[in-house]
Amino acid sequence: MKKIGIAVLSVLMMACFSAVAMAQGNPRGTSNMTLNGKVVSVEYGRPSLKGRSTDDLLGKLPPGEFWRLGADTSTTFKTASDLDFASAVVPAGEYSLWLQRAVDANTWNLVFNKQHGQWGTEHDKSQDFVFVPLKESKVAQPVETLTLTLRKASGGGTISIQWGTLAVAANFKTK
Repeated sequence: MKKIGIAVLSVLMMACFSAVAMAQGNPRGTSNMTLNGKVVSVEYGRPSLKGRSTDDLLGKLPPGEFWRLGADTSTTFKTASDLDFASAVVPAGEYSLWLQRAVDANTWNLVFNKQHGQWGTEHDKSQDFVFVPLKESKVAQPVETLTLTLRKASGGGTISIQWGTLAVAANFKTK
């Protein structure tokens, strides 16, 4: 009888894990890099435009409002060392990332939130920790699927976000 109970429990656990995995309707993406021997990484859901435009999706976002920066489970940013983004320092740790339309409505902020692992629509503003202004650039070719990239650049690193015609980035260095 005990073996049957364990078997049933195992099947139920596998069903639960499968349901969670299937709820992630979009592929997951990762990017990581090492700076001064310390790892920086980002893991995120990769929605596709599927005939829509980023102007339609993000252009309607009112100034000061947030977008979950990805799909499904919140985007997770991890750093093993303190990072200096010139306007703010992000201490070593794990965060969720959010995109905020700046108050002037023409620029974007990358928001580091102390809460992580939650569903991507569960943004608790009281946990917002650091706001980093993003620099926008022109795209040569629109990108169908959201792409976040970490790469080494001028003594530090860059996080870039591309989706459709949106292309924004911020530079950082280790502290």
